Amino acid sequence: MTWENSFTALILASGPEAVRIPLSMLLVFGSAKLMAELFERLRQPAIVGEIVAGILIGPSVLGWMQPSDLLTALADLGVMFLLFRVGLEVKASELIKVGGTATIVAILGVVVPFFLGWAILLLWGEPQIEAIFMGAAMVATSVGITAQVLAAKGQLQARASRIILAAAVVDDVLGLIVLALVSSMAKGEVNLFELALTAVVALAFTLIVAKWGTTTMGKVVPHVQRKLRVGEAQFALAMVLLFALSLLAVYAGVAAIIGAFLAGMALAESVGPRVHDLAHGVTELLVPFFLAGIGLHFDLSAFGQASTLALSLVILLAAILSKFVGCGVGALRLGRADAIRIGVGMIPRGEVGMVVAQIGLGLGAIAQHVYGVVVFMSVATTMVAPPLLSLAYKGLIKPEAPKEEIFRLG
Repeated sequence: MTWENSFTALILASGPEAVRIPLSMLLVFGSAKLMAELFERLRQPAIVGEIVAGILIGPSVLGWMQPSDLLTALADLGVMFLLFRVGLEVKASELIKVGGTATIVAILGVVVPFFLGWAILLLWGEPQIEAIFMGAAMVATSVGITAQVLAAKGQLQARASRIILAAAVVDDVLGLIVLALVSSMAKGEVNLFELALTAVVALAFTLIVAKWGTTTMGKVVPHVQRKLRVGEAQFALAMVLLFALSLLAVYAGVAAIIGAFLAGMALAESVGPRVHDLAHGVTELLVPFFLAGIGLHFDLSAFGQASTLALSLVILLAAILSKFVGCGVGALRLGRADAIRIGVGMIPRGEVGMVVAQIGLGLGAIAQHVYGVVVFMSVATTMVAPPLLSLAYKGLIKPEAPKEEIFRLG
């Protein structure tokens, strides 16, 4: 069934706005939760089911939905709330303790994938600039995917999990620098001063909030709560901080989700359980749009040629191995088990890889088939990571833990 011939698609395309919004939300949220339930019954991660739901209702299969501004906005909010909720479960002091190891993990997790992706496309006969963009796309880590899996399993406090989260923050800053450099090369001009300034601002913002955010909020929250008369005063304050730090993160040069994560971490020790519960509820509503949105971008038509399909499989294998080996080696001093968990946790590229591909396509630096390869790599790494994480963390998960407690933590 094609998009043009789909009755649902026609309604979405030509129906009144009052119909399009609830119908879009019903289709995406309903199908995501249906597939999540099916995958849970098959003893597979629910998160994979929600991504598969996006593929099924998207342009490549049923053609019921296409990516839209509405779904993109809901997806962006979903991943922001997901990282905020994760931050609420993490103490800044614990994350800072593993900062050294996390930095090594992040650096190797950027260097190895970049040069491997660059080398593969050069050997494949693609132009230099396309090879560089492929390397940049393979650098990115979608921490939202790993965080969702770890939260659902109640494993955010594990040492490997803390290193993954800290490394993902550093990875985002390094990835930003790589992307800025590559984009400048595509435009034919490289301003080293601007690149250095961006890096300094991004690092300074992250370090300042991580180091002093918790102390500051510990003093601010009780004072503001006494003054405010609105209902759910703590939650209102938390939302203001969430959006404020997300905005500042963008201006500082890092992703909005990093600001959301830092906001949650700053509030972790000063807000009550009610804020955790409310944040969890909003996250449960919005995250399916983030996960299904990844699947919606999957395009089977990009793989009509055997050479493109072969390149996609080679890049996928390289994307998995480069993060697993690079990040795993960086954490070897912690022991083989934690090194494996960290290596697997850094594998998913998710929406971050697709953003790099879209920038490359917009600049005319990559061809359509290379864009398709990057999207395939981003979606596929996102889908293989949850089952691998379940295996890697198997020894840490206590079967007797009450399910209600796991859901509360997740």
